[in-house]
Amino acid sequence: MPEPPLWTAHYGAGVPPRIAAPDESLDMLAERAAREAPRCAATTFFGRTRTYGRLGDQIARAAQGLHALGVRPGDRVAILLPNCPQHLVAFYAVLRLGAVVVEHNPLYTPRELRHMFEDHTARIAICWDVAVPKLREQPSDIAPEHIVAVNLTSELPLAMRAALHLPFLRRRRAAITAKAPDTIGWKKLLRHRPLPASHPHPSPSSLALIQYTSGTTSLPKGAMLTHANLYANTLQAFAWLPGLKPREEVFYSVLPMFHAFGLTLVLTLGVMLQGRLVLFPTPDAREVLSAAKHFPPTVFGGVPPIFYTVAAMAKRKRVSLASARMCFCGGMALPEQTAQLWDEVAGTPLIEGYGMTEASPVICGNPVGDNRRPGTVGVPFPSTDVRVVAIDDPTTEVGTGERGELLVRGPQIFGGYWNNPDETGRALLPGGWLRTGDVVTQDADGFVTIVDRTKELIITGGFNVSPSEVEAVLHGHPDIAEAAVIGVPRPAGGERVCAAVVLREGCALHEDDVRAYCKQRLAAYKVPRIILPVDELPHSLLGKVLRAQVRDLVAPDVTDHR
Repeated sequence: MPEPPLWTAHYGAGVPPRIAAPDESLDMLAERAAREAPRCAATTFFGRTRTYGRLGDQIARAAQGLHALGVRPGDRVAILLPNCPQHLVAFYAVLRLGAVVVEHNPLYTPRELRHMFEDHTARIAICWDVAVPKLREQPSDIAPEHIVAVNLTSELPLAMRAALHLPFLRRRRAAITAKAPDTIGWKKLLRHRPLPASHPHPSPSSLALIQYTSGTTSLPKGAMLTHANLYANTLQAFAWLPGLKPREEVFYSVLPMFHAFGLTLVLTLGVMLQGRLVLFPTPDAREVLSAAKHFPPTVFGGVPPIFYTVAAMAKRKRVSLASARMCFCGGMALPEQTAQLWDEVAGTPLIEGYGMTEASPVICGNPVGDNRRPGTVGVPFPSTDVRVVAIDDPTTEVGTGERGELLVRGPQIFGGYWNNPDETGRALLPGGWLRTGDVVTQDADGFVTIVDRTKELIITGGFNVSPSEVEAVLHGHPDIAEAAVIGVPRPAGGERVCAAVVLREGCALHEDDVRAYCKQRLAAYKVPRIILPVDELPHSLLGKVLRAQVRDLVAPDVTDHR
């Protein structure tokens, strides 16, 4: 057996250099939890708790219901749900059948969903009832044959459900649930008998998930992740955290479960540990602190803006977060002021890490302990190899401390993009190496520091935004002749979407009108927060907009918008 990489010497106590390959499918995590911990709390949703026994029963019934609708191994099933108990049930029910989950943001617009449904051609969708009209707007040749509509209020505590019928709360009720005619109700799906235990499980090599990820010059691509990919990353995370205790941890599900980070931390690691999963449909700091008084968190994952907002409110309201022993931060660079504020309020340092959808998603993490190095994203996970290569030549490695593109290889790396061999060929190199597109340095001890992105994705709230996608929408506005979209830093971490626009002759800029136009065609987080008129945009000799120069051009005006 080869010697472990040098960086493993900096792992936390008890962390092995390698993990064993998974020998079972991912759906076994939920099945085992239902069998071993039937009376333990599985989910808590606005104070209402469900046990693993009930969760397992609903998974078996939902799986049988989907099977009755014709779902078979390899079929794609779209899920459009916020964080809620039904999301867990739907996820594991689809996997139990050997079918493929396709996660979607339920707040996407019909326009954004269209390409994805054209691509994966799912016949069945499990959808938040509020989002059902977006599927109804799809062309008949790609619209799902069956839509299972989920009413979130059915999982709320009885008193909260009753209150939503009061006249002054009707508007709030309308934002949570809506009538969805000509659909299959979630409760009807659960009336089926449980799927027989003898029904075959999928193999570890079977495709489990298609997760769409934004590109800079193309439409979103569907990353194909197998049961083994997702299970391996879950085992890697578990190995990284030897202090976690089965059936004793309280996971805060603040990140959406349709996001790769939130999916692995809660849907797989949380269930594997048979922990209590406290679910938040939106990252609302008030709801988080309210829940902390009754169900203090022990495991908390998020992006810097979430940690900053929660910590600032906790400090103001004097709410203790001292129970949060394991706090993981990713998605974007962690500002020093956010790290300091969280440490002050919770007494626990944020553990910064790094990953991408194509890696299930975690690649690197800072050690849990005194040997963590703030400002870096840590060292590669167990069973993960990395190389730093010349940006223009992935076959040539650069020296220690030199800038280069990060390549990564490991059991968590995806097998390619759905229906997209060209992009797959660009992303995966011989030997199973994934090109991350991120420019890094790696020191002599193996710690990785993110320096830049060869891609031009904007990271806002932990989500990737393709500048090209936003520009395409802006170019359709009747008053805009040309647009360039960039990300500008936010004080609390991450970026804001900023658009520099050239107006058509005789037109004036009306920011609210432009935003309203964008909101009809883009998810809210993609809508430009800053819109600045410019006389002209800088171009290369080939006519391509030079976004780096656009950044310099608008810098003085961006400062005024802070």
